[in-house]
Amino acid sequence: MNLASIVEGHPDDAVAVVSRGDPTTYGTLRADVARLRGGLIGLGLRPGDRVALLCDNDRLFVVGYLAVLGIGCVAVPLNQTSPPVEIAAELTAVQARAAIVGPSAAARFDHDLEHVLTVEGVDRLVATAEPVPIVDRSPQDLAALMFTAGTAGMPKAAMLSHGNLHTNIRQAQAVPDRALGAGDVSLGVLPLFHIFGLNVVLGVSLFAGGSVVLVERFDPVTTLDAVRDHRCTVVAGAPPMWVAWSGLADVDPASFSSVRLALSGAAPLPSTAVDAMRERFGVELQEGYGLTEASPIVTSSAGAGPGTIGRPVPGVSVRLVDDDGEDVPLGDPGELWVQGPNVFAGYWCDPDATAAALTGDGWLRTGDVAVAGDDGTLRLVDRLKDLIIVSGFNVFPAEVEDVLCSHPAVADVAVVGVPHPHSGEAVKAFVVVRPGEWVEENDLLRHCQARLARYKCPDTVLFVPELPVGVAGKVLRRALRD
Repeated sequence: MNLASIVEGHPDDAVAVVSRGDPTTYGTLRADVARLRGGLIGLGLRPGDRVALLCDNDRLFVVGYLAVLGIGCVAVPLNQTSPPVEIAAELTAVQARAAIVGPSAAARFDHDLEHVLTVEGVDRLVATAEPVPIVDRSPQDLAALMFTAGTAGMPKAAMLSHGNLHTNIRQAQAVPDRALGAGDVSLGVLPLFHIFGLNVVLGVSLFAGGSVVLVERFDPVTTLDAVRDHRCTVVAGAPPMWVAWSGLADVDPASFSSVRLALSGAAPLPSTAVDAMRERFGVELQEGYGLTEASPIVTSSAGAGPGTIGRPVPGVSVRLVDDDGEDVPLGDPGELWVQGPNVFAGYWCDPDATAAALTGDGWLRTGDVAVAGDDGTLRLVDRLKDLIIVSGFNVFPAEVEDVLCSHPAVADVAVVGVPHPHSGEAVKAFVVVRPGEWVEENDLLRHCQARLARYKCPDTVLFVPELPVGVAGKVLRRALRD
């Protein structure tokens, strides 16, 4: 098997992707990917080599991703807008041999890899290389490394196999009223370096033989134009997208008339947005639950009532457990554990983090607290971990705290998530300044912006004389949030 085979077997003249207004058929896509496979092999890349992808949501990403998988290499999608120092750390962590770099990242990309392919380099290989077939891989072979904050600690690269990703696509397709068909047109505005955009949007659509309309960045008005103009039937988005759309003024109520399936995930969805989308546009939102380590879908609310994350998708088992790992009684809250063929094998070169996330018998500890109803539906009630979710992206406080503490004027710091009307949560930093030092909020914000992706940077910095701590000396983040 090979995940890249999801584009095989569809009609040559069917549209696979629309990028910057230009459609690419499945026939053309397969031909270009086959030649790029030959070009990458000609560069000396071999199965298991890591190849980074720093591209916008565009055709270059799709062709590069499928070609990398097709020769047995490991795709490493990265946030192309991240600061160079963060990208360098990620490239070093996975020991990447090559990178495919889009126009928006090319000017800032300055990293010493064996092969760096810009769009011109990819086009040259596609034009000159001989096509080669897809190589066979086992379900356990590594397909992608996805950086995530994990269930605890600093960002890590989650190891997702061909079997993990392919299985989760089929699990999504097995949910009644959730499956995509060849006639579906999906909106592809979720970033493809995020597992939601990569596998739930792109992967499922290509598997089904549908079309993906790629949008490089979210703007409520222009993205809604894309939904209307391309007659999108499937729209998946993070809660901030639905909040933004639900609050737009002077919008034609028929703007979403083509949409038959509206999905939300990556963070809790405000009920006000659910109600507004239903009342203004007739859109019934389905909320699911997932995480990178599960490839990512765990549950779907298709056929379930509002306010829940639904039931596990076929093939996924869940448990709600107490602090001792014992199942809690029905109706009691417990940590959500997940098991199934879509659950990852662990974190790249990090056995300690892997052991913390996975039990000995393969259960994934999510760190999220849920309650099960009598009908089997689940409702999230809290997070055990201190993870902050900004517009669907994971931000772990420790990473931001380490960057802030690297400033010479900072003695101590604690970072928490606070509610935000557009992004769901925002990052807020509480900073203790060293005696005799002076630093302003803007200084610390610029310090973070040079070292972290934009969504990880604090929105605000509050200077405090000391941080609240418990009897064991641990910072009381809940007190700061309150």
